[in-house]
Amino acid sequence: MTTELDKTPCDILHGVGPKLSSLLAKRCIYTLQDLLFHLPFRYLDRTHLTVLRDVRAGDYVAIEGIIESHRVSRGPKGSLICELKDASGYIILRFFHFNAEQMRHLSVGTGLRCFGEVRHGYQGLEIIHPEYLHLTPGRALDVDDHLTPIYPSTEGISQFQWRRLSDQALALLAQGAVLGDHLLPMHDKFSLPYLSEALHYVHRPPPNADRLQLLAGVHPMQQRLALEELLAHQLGLSRLRRALQSMQAPKLGDAEKLTQQFLAQLPFALTRAQEKVLSEIRADISRSEPMLRLLQGDVGSGKTVVAALSLLQAVANGYQSAIMAPTEILAEQHYSNLTQWFTPLGLTVAWLSGKVKAKARRETLSAIQDGSAHIIVGTHALLQEAVQFKHLALLIIDEQHRFGVDQRLALREKGLQQDYNPHQLIMTATPIPRTLAMSVYAHLDHSVIDELPPGRKPIQTIVLSNSKRDTIVTRVEEQCLLGKQAYWICPLIEDSEKLQCEAATKTYEQLSLQLPHLKIGLAHGALASKDKTEVMQAFKNGHINVLVATTVVEVGVDVPNACLMIIENAERMGLSQLHQLRGRVGRGSSESFCVLLYQVPLSDTAYQRLDVMRSTESGFIIAEKDLALRGSGELLGTRQTGIGRLRIASYTRDSALLPLVKDMAQILLSTQPLVCDALIARWLAEGLDYGQV
Repeated sequence: MTTELDKTPCDILHGVGPKLSSLLAKRCIYTLQDLLFHLPFRYLDRTHLTVLRDVRAGDYVAIEGIIESHRVSRGPKGSLICELKDASGYIILRFFHFNAEQMRHLSVGTGLRCFGEVRHGYQGLEIIHPEYLHLTPGRALDVDDHLTPIYPSTEGISQFQWRRLSDQALALLAQGAVLGDHLLPMHDKFSLPYLSEALHYVHRPPPNADRLQLLAGVHPMQQRLALEELLAHQLGLSRLRRALQSMQAPKLGDAEKLTQQFLAQLPFALTRAQEKVLSEIRADISRSEPMLRLLQGDVGSGKTVVAALSLLQAVANGYQSAIMAPTEILAEQHYSNLTQWFTPLGLTVAWLSGKVKAKARRETLSAIQDGSAHIIVGTHALLQEAVQFKHLALLIIDEQHRFGVDQRLALREKGLQQDYNPHQLIMTATPIPRTLAMSVYAHLDHSVIDELPPGRKPIQTIVLSNSKRDTIVTRVEEQCLLGKQAYWICPLIEDSEKLQCEAATKTYEQLSLQLPHLKIGLAHGALASKDKTEVMQAFKNGHINVLVATTVVEVGVDVPNACLMIIENAERMGLSQLHQLRGRVGRGSSESFCVLLYQVPLSDTAYQRLDVMRSTESGFIIAEKDLALRGSGELLGTRQTGIGRLRIASYTRDSALLPLVKDMAQILLSTQPLVCDALIARWLAEGLDYGQV
């Protein structure tokens, strides 16, 4: 009987019982096909030994030596520490999990070959939990003749187990098990390797493999699999778009009277870019199929006004509209602006967040349900089960990539509780490179506000070593005594909000001593929401000269009088975040400055980031560079989604494949619907729905 790998469960393999099956399911691996497409994400080079004097932190090395000493460190969770020496030097091997038998096997005088990642430790360089083999005196061990694959893993499954499992699956494939090569009809036309050949090669590179190509991810066998993965994503998004276009949405006609009243109260005229985007949105929402549009606009480009006019059109046609933002600061900014604009027009703007008290919350929920609340602004609180709209026609999601998958799906379900699908406008101030916009967001229509309001002066960006900090403090004092205001942003340290808050508090205390004539404010994530809002409002009203803050001010704070942005340890932050922070200044008529302070020494990547910030204000240039430096998943915030996560492909490295992918997708969609189903199921069955929001 022929084995069909896409239908054969993993528990037929040796060593796979209920426990391991459960662990595999955490990686969405249920069948042997799933296992074969759980691909190595990098390779380790164990083809040569490194002498200990040549090892460097960050390297993955194969080393040999003799255990010179071993001991168990003190403390409730002591670690086993072994000092391994060769003729050139020593290194520490550290084991946090060990037993008495392992201690005997790692006794003084034992010869080991070890492999692992070198790190800085308390006593110098060390390897934590290295893989190791015992050396027999007088008998040399051969080095590997091929690269070692490293697989994405989950707690409880070792790399040895992944290699053992994939060995068994590859053996079945070699013995004739069936695995659909869905691109077989296109092999000749596009010069593609066979699927089984590519899988064998990528899982187990042969001794004569081009190591440099494999390590860089550009080997033809890797590219064969990357092509299929990108194709599956393109097909999934195309199917998704077709499904969305088949749904019904309310037609929203002109709102001429309200629009004219709204525009008349604005102290500025819309830019050409804003008018163009508005016409695109109005054309969408006037149709009976739901709009699904991505609106990109650099910091300060005027997306909020465009959003307001869109919300207004829904209300003018007798429907409700809602806008959801990821933070209370940003949501409150929207609420403040919309209330100021819409109240004179006789419209009710409702506010819903986690801090709304019980009585006000009940009243707001009632107004949303009976339709007396025309526009609803909120945070994640809009997702709660108690929130029931009467007739929601337009959803606007601001900075959508900051929401989790489940949250975005839940908001969409709020609209689907009615007999129609609401229009959706997705906004972001994080410019998305064209490559990603046309790939990850292929199911969306795209609008770009590529013009800043007139009168905005460029922000001068200065990059300085932290040794110049006192000079910057003096400059801040001079500007504030002239009536200006400044932000002082504290570093992102090891992704720890607690440490960020400690850093901000320390800086606040230092600046309070250094600048006794100025009013210094403090805002960070550990403050109560009420206190944080009060500090922000005091800064906006000019009662605070210098606001010391963590990255809570990244979005949603609009203080035209602030003309100085100081960012400490800027080398720790990503380009997108630096660009967002810089955009908090330059909103008034005064000349503005952004100072990026860094600690030496700078890594090559950190130097490139800071140099880009110094050389351009274009969010799109910055986004392209950010994509190249950090990768698509991190930039878009889509690591947790099926659509954003790639197993072997890269939107940056493999961008040359995208035109071919689009050609192949068109062919398959029109001629091979079953092949489309199979490719989508193989590569992203768990994640397809995530693209819907």
